[in-house]
Amino acid sequence: MREIIISTETNTDLPESYLKENKILVIPHYYNVEEDIYGEEGNLLTIKEFYDAMRAGKKVGTAASNPAVILDKFREAAASGKDIIHISFSSALSSGCQNIVNGAEEIMEEFSECKIRVVDTLSASLGEGIIIEYCQMLINKGQDIDAIAAAAKELSKNLCVLFTVDNLEYLYRGGRLSKTSAVLGTVINLKPILHVDEEGKLVPLAKVRGKKKALSAMVQYMKENMGSFKDKQIFVGIIHGDSDKEAMDLKAMIEKEMGQQQFMICPIGPSIGAHSGPGTIGLVYLGEKR
Repeated sequence: MREIIISTETNTDLPESYLKENKILVIPHYYNVEEDIYGEEGNLLTIKEFYDAMRAGKKVGTAASNPAVILDKFREAAASGKDIIHISFSSALSSGCQNIVNGAEEIMEEFSECKIRVVDTLSASLGEGIIIEYCQMLINKGQDIDAIAAAAKELSKNLCVLFTVDNLEYLYRGGRLSKTSAVLGTVINLKPILHVDEEGKLVPLAKVRGKKKALSAMVQYMKENMGSFKDKQIFVGIIHGDSDKEAMDLKAMIEKEMGQQQFMICPIGPSIGAHSGPGTIGLVYLGEKR
């Protein structure tokens, strides 16, 4: 039986230690600060360097995966006798998923014995991370690649990703808010709560005044929405835009409200952070509906 490995993209936001320990194949997405482009191993900014650049008003942007890099990485794995299950960032938010699908098809034509299965999670960040951990569990149980891909696709329907931002300007730049809404919201300290819906799109869920109320609202939504998944969490993900204290505050609120103990707390990488900005706080978990 061929070895099954997991691949994903850098915007899954899992810690480097986790990726290395579980031998996850990582496809880079790219980002730029002004004219400088980053993303390849050895050419990366630290989380603080990236968000400090945003705070300083520098122009940042992102780009999806490089088809040539995808082919190189998949070809190397296929040539060494491995099958691949790729856990992808939402196809509704990036062209990267289609790049992966195209690359997988080309490699499977080149290596007829190789199986590559692409799971579009229709999610982001640690939403992908939950599915990666789930697939790792199924691989360890000896399940075959098609069964794992089907199970991962099914569980993806229950991925819940909520977040709120510190500065509405970044949502405006990304086309998520009008300029008028961004300016008015900033004046009255309005904090939108957004989520990734069933189609993998980023949409508004609610609006509250103040960051503390936004965090509380996310916790209450999670509490009401977990349903039968309350005791079936693979982990509860907390993601943040270089805002460790607020991430820990959110963790404490969840522990108090629901008694959850299994957490993954990670900074939001540049691929997503370029569009959400410093101070963003997100919550990722399994629920009855998105």
